[in-house]
Amino acid sequence: MRLSRKAEYAIRALTAMARRPPDATSQIDEIAAAEHIPVKFLEQILLVLRRSGLLRSRRGVGGGYQLALPADRISLADIILPIDGPFEPIPCTSESARKTGRCPCGTPGCGGIGAFFRSLQDTVNDQLNSTTLADLARTDAENSSVHFDI
Repeated sequence: MRLSRKAEYAIRALTAMARRPPDATSQIDEIAAAEHIPVKFLEQILLVLRRSGLLRSRRGVGGGYQLALPADRISLADIILPIDGPFEPIPCTSESARKTGRCPCGTPGCGGIGAFFRSLQDTVNDQLNSTTLADLARTDAENSSVHFDI
């Protein structure tokens, strides 16, 4: 189970934007260079995130992208969902299987494997929903500060 490169880039780009002042506008070229993301790929990602309501764009001189919400109100789940869709490690954990109680594997209730992966899914989703861009930006700042031991 691996996060797509597209979702990883989306998180990195938005975290970079969250480290800037709230009213700052970020240009695609700047983000791409700083985060080592191909420009054309980043353009596609930011367009998806704008359509999902996480970003707003400004045209013209000084234009670019801004976070549409404060960084502490954008969770990792908010970013990943429009890019990768919901986290469903196996078919037994899909929303339809949960609602209907019918699992694609044919096992009533999906058995122990389904129960384990539903629990894992709930844990991962809780973590993704509770971690915000502000949390990541704060961690970046803490990890980049210089420490001297004497």
